Amino acid sequence: MTFRATMAEALRRTQLGDLRSATALIRATLDGGTSSGPTVSAATIAIGPEYAEAGLGRGEAAAEDCRFEARRHVAPTGQLDYMLYRPRVTLPGMPLVVMLHGCTQSPEDFALGTGMNRLADERGILVAYPRQAQVSNQARCWNWFRPGDQERGRGEPALIAGVTRDVIEVEGVDTTRVYVAGLSAGGATAAIMADAYPDLFAAVGVHSGLACGAARNLSGALSAMKRGSAYAGKRRLDDRFVPLVTFHGDRDGTVHEANARGLVAAATAAVGAPVGVEVETGAVGGRRYARALSRDKHGKVLIEQWTVSGAGHAWSGGDPAGSHTDAAGPNASREMLRFFLEQRLAD
Repeated sequence: MTFRATMAEALRRTQLGDLRSATALIRATLDGGTSSGPTVSAATIAIGPEYAEAGLGRGEAAAEDCRFEARRHVAPTGQLDYMLYRPRVTLPGMPLVVMLHGCTQSPEDFALGTGMNRLADERGILVAYPRQAQVSNQARCWNWFRPGDQERGRGEPALIAGVTRDVIEVEGVDTTRVYVAGLSAGGATAAIMADAYPDLFAAVGVHSGLACGAARNLSGALSAMKRGSAYAGKRRLDDRFVPLVTFHGDRDGTVHEANARGLVAAATAAVGAPVGVEVETGAVGGRRYARALSRDKHGKVLIEQWTVSGAGHAWSGGDPAGSHTDAAGPNASREMLRFFLEQRLAD
């Protein structure tokens, strides 16, 4: 953004009563990216045009007081664009959900398909959608299978963590209620984020994804996607367990459902204590599902594994206006958000 555009945006936020965000935007601009705080550039985009480009009418989500903002995280190691959804009423101390799109998707498309922005208005949460650049991956996949993108402080995990911290600081997010979720390659990267930054995320949601360390190169990634992976990274003794919710269709021909079992097995091992498992079954929207709940000795649910019968490689209960969605079945967005808001980051 130009200086004039930045000042105009800061004035607009001030008029809306969002002094914290306006001040942070001005500070970042004046500091020229050298301050210790977040370096964020922002441009407000009305929800209506973004949704219209994707073939969706304005509807309720396009109310004037709802905003979908294009921002950029800048760090010495690189930069990452992202979209931030700020609901109708934005207050300090709100939770944050970081949503990682799948291959060929964009933040706008992912927001449409998951319907997470509508839920953000209902529940009073912020939602950040990092954008994978085509220059980083031709299909806009997150590079979850590369060793340099699987570790804390390096590659894509460092940039996604930087986006998360920017939003936390600028928006005054409740640091005990920060969550990460993703689909497919985004789901695999969400698992990496939970593994690499257990001090940042209170829970993780993985839809049709793979466990951290499932592959270390492209050929290994293709093999793991087809049949699951026996690879198990070595965990440090000081690693924290991060509560997990998974969704996977049992007819997924892109990422085999065995990967969901691998995620749950890794999470169960990380708990470090016995857990009891109970399975519930039901049907929603013409699809049956099994929901396995892993509880600790106090009865608290630590892991939820949803298996959707007959579903393929698509976001369960999603909006057909977005790509890679299945309108049938339980609403993964609503169920993940429910699970998230039951979790807080321990001291």
